[in-house]
Amino acid sequence: MPRPPPPAWHLLGFSLFLASVCVSLESAAQGNSAADALNVLLIIVDDLRPSLGCYGDKLVRSPNIDQLASHSILFQNAFAQQAVCAPSRVSFLTGRRPDTTRLYDFNSYWRVHAGNFSTIPQHFKENGYMTMSVGKVFHPGISSNHSDDSPYSWSFAPYHPSSEKYENTKTCRGEDGELHANLLCPVDMADVPEGTLPDKQSTEEAIRLLEKMKTSTSPFFLAVGYHKPHIPFRYPKAIEIALPFLPLPPSLPPSLLSFLFSPFPSPPLPSPPLSYFLFHLQRKIRQSYFASVSYLDTQVGRLLSALDDLHLVNNTIIAFTSDHGWALGEHGEWAKYSNFDVTTRVPLMFYVPGRTASLPGAGEKLFPYRSPFDPTSELMDSGRHTEDLVELVSLFPTLAGLAGLQVPPRCPIPSFHVELCREGQKLLKYFQLHDSEEDPYFHGNPRDLIAYSQYPRPADSPQWNSDKPNLKDIKIMGYSIRTIDYRYTVWVGFNPGEFLANFSDIHAGELYFVDSDPLQDHNVYNDSQHGELPQSLKP
Repeated sequence: MPRPPPPAWHLLGFSLFLASVCVSLESAAQGNSAADALNVLLIIVDDLRPSLGCYGDKLVRSPNIDQLASHSILFQNAFAQQAVCAPSRVSFLTGRRPDTTRLYDFNSYWRVHAGNFSTIPQHFKENGYMTMSVGKVFHPGISSNHSDDSPYSWSFAPYHPSSEKYENTKTCRGEDGELHANLLCPVDMADVPEGTLPDKQSTEEAIRLLEKMKTSTSPFFLAVGYHKPHIPFRYPKAIEIALPFLPLPPSLPPSLLSFLFSPFPSPPLPSPPLSYFLFHLQRKIRQSYFASVSYLDTQVGRLLSALDDLHLVNNTIIAFTSDHGWALGEHGEWAKYSNFDVTTRVPLMFYVPGRTASLPGAGEKLFPYRSPFDPTSELMDSGRHTEDLVELVSLFPTLAGLAGLQVPPRCPIPSFHVELCREGQKLLKYFQLHDSEEDPYFHGNPRDLIAYSQYPRPADSPQWNSDKPNLKDIKIMGYSIRTIDYRYTVWVGFNPGEFLANFSDIHAGELYFVDSDPLQDHNVYNDSQHGELPQSLKP
């Protein structure tokens, strides 16, 4: 049967659709004086899906992040705009979508390639803040001009751990007594060069900077980027947890699994069938990911405990998020690189002194360090949650508004020549902070909320570069909208020379209803072509 005409926004293009729901510029609150300005601690994690206790995961041990959540507003349904590091980070740090930054890979710098857009730390720096970067905040390399966007964003050169360069060296001692370069392994610190790991070094540097800022007359904006749970899954042996007994998604084909994890030492062929070996390997991957999350949690705990010890929790906003999620076998994938919830949904929480939690009294600590094996963490208050859908492009206007700075106005379309504006809604209403104008496309009904994501492909069929195509190779773009009821994705033709999607050239579609199909395993898009489209999808 003939395909029904696409909704109107397909024909007008994705950007014009956004224009139809996002009206023009708005004014915002004026900044505070330096004396009462709030500091900001922004914690960015790499490849962290919401596998945390505070998100209801009963297997992962994350008591320090859970403790932060108990004093925060936690967003249950926060989504990244592209499930790969560099595009996602540039997107939320500039408050612009990938179609505006024109970054879909790792190989261009937005200030040269798309527009001289301001960033979150740049906005704070220009408003009198000392801005500091520790670890992986921007993605290193071309996408941040090999400088982490210095000097625009930072008051002085960003810090990177010296042990980063050993991440892929042989530090994993096997049963044969030799060291291997495995992707999965608990490490003995005596086997690791310099006797440390990158995230431990980042925590130590961040604490050193906090100690310096304790006596500063300027407010600070400190961004701390943690590498784990990004592969390789390396963590101290003390963190190793029991293998999770989980029902697993369908197995990955053996050839693809061996390709993805080729650095493993070749194991002897098991006497049981190969499927048994793959089942054990899949469980081991999941265990290593969860253990890496617990290791990350210990570093967050030490950082927040130091903030407490320095008596900075009373005047510091804490935001915690990830650049995107990670699949652990869902859809047969062990990576990111898709538009599914498992790779686009991320943790997002904000602690705001005096608003999300009462200020601690004399001698009290809001964030005492907790061991990942602390049994009392299960008794922790869950804090304030919201099910509303939000996007990471909202991070910029929300942090600015919470700190009392001018909230960047809404971007016109196109906005390539506008340095300071934002494409995400501000989330101030969740903190009982109301501007004279609410964001226009939210009218109090959760079904009005939409989260957008996109992902590029080189072709309709799988290619060697399907997961991470270079810009010149992108021929297909998948645009996805997530509502409270469904995820709807269309794969359309894309011209990389003109950065232009052709919404009348639909190659494929996906439609999942999340109530009945939360893992998004059953695509009913083709079924919908034989009858009426769901009412919510009609133009």
